[in-house]
Amino acid sequence: MGLRATIALAAALLVTGGAFDLASLYVPGVALAVLAGGAATWAWLATRGAGVERLPGPGTVVEGEPYPLRIRIHRGWMPPRGSLVDPLLDRPLPVSPLRRDGVRVGMSRSRATVVEEVRFERRGRHRLEPPALVLGDPLGLSSGRVEGAGGGEVLVLPRIEPVLAGSHRSGDDGAGEGPWEGAGAGLAATAGVEIDGLRPYRRGSPASRIHWPAVARHGELIERRLASGAVGSALVVLDARTGAPEEALDRAVRAAASLCVHLARSGGCTLVVSGSGRALRIDPELRGWEHAHAMLALVEPGGSLRGAARAAEGSATFWVAAGGGAPRGLPAGSYLVTASPPAGDRAAFTVAGCHGLPVRAGRPSARRTRAAA
Repeated sequence: MGLRATIALAAALLVTGGAFDLASLYVPGVALAVLAGGAATWAWLATRGAGVERLPGPGTVVEGEPYPLRIRIHRGWMPPRGSLVDPLLDRPLPVSPLRRDGVRVGMSRSRATVVEEVRFERRGRHRLEPPALVLGDPLGLSSGRVEGAGGGEVLVLPRIEPVLAGSHRSGDDGAGEGPWEGAGAGLAATAGVEIDGLRPYRRGSPASRIHWPAVARHGELIERRLASGAVGSALVVLDARTGAPEEALDRAVRAAASLCVHLARSGGCTLVVSGSGRALRIDPELRGWEHAHAMLALVEPGGSLRGAARAAEGSATFWVAAGGGAPRGLPAGSYLVTASPPAGDRAAFTVAGCHGLPVRAGRPSARRTRAAA
């Protein structure tokens, strides 16, 4: 029974007792009226001086990883009884001076700090709305709300996923041949490198020498035999221009982020994102990755890739497309990385739900892409 119902019942008893001269109804009517007044007073006193605030937390977090949510509660004139409400929590947390399964703020404590873990499942900038306290009397007849302070924002970064070597055809149920140590590093550049033939992979050779088209074709490790002094470079291009579904774009962003980390560790790489207007260099010590990671978190559909094709000249290019195919003119050793690959093509690798397909030099993908499952 709420406060209004209690007051209405008390008034009904008093009116009925007066109308029919029934003195026996006066006692419960007065008692209910006093109870309602006491409950309203208790709730009012509980909210006087009470407060709630969100304490500062990390400015960034990776998708799916725990984010520490720290909220401080200040006790009012009466021991708080009610609940803590926060948009990031899946349910309100009970606040009581006695209960052990909630937030305890007793008479001897002026404040308490709540520490919870929440997770963000999608990249981007997330607004942290202030928390609130809903406090009332012990009987739950009356309550008041105390709005909190300390909102802020958190930037959710795309997660890094392993690169899986795959010799299956795109669209098969298999997930490739499984993860290899340093497989992403093995996707290092081939264009601009003088190749002196192929040979079986030798233990201890740099993973960047693995020839992925041969691996996909024969199912065994094959490495390039490079001319002395040859060095490579790699370019990762994220193409978000097409109207692909939101989920496909998120997979493409995760794939681009994962490739950047793996390629950078094998000698560095360059990242170009549609709409950014500039290229970001990431060295083997991952200098420059923090900026690139934040830029990938904020990728929106659309934007221009003017100049990306020219930047790809002389570099092995990993063209990560949310939808559609690779442009013409990519050098030998390049890959189309897409969540909706052409049916029947063999994937040299998979990453973040996307398939890496070798691109013939100077030609885009020959087949139409099919919708992602």
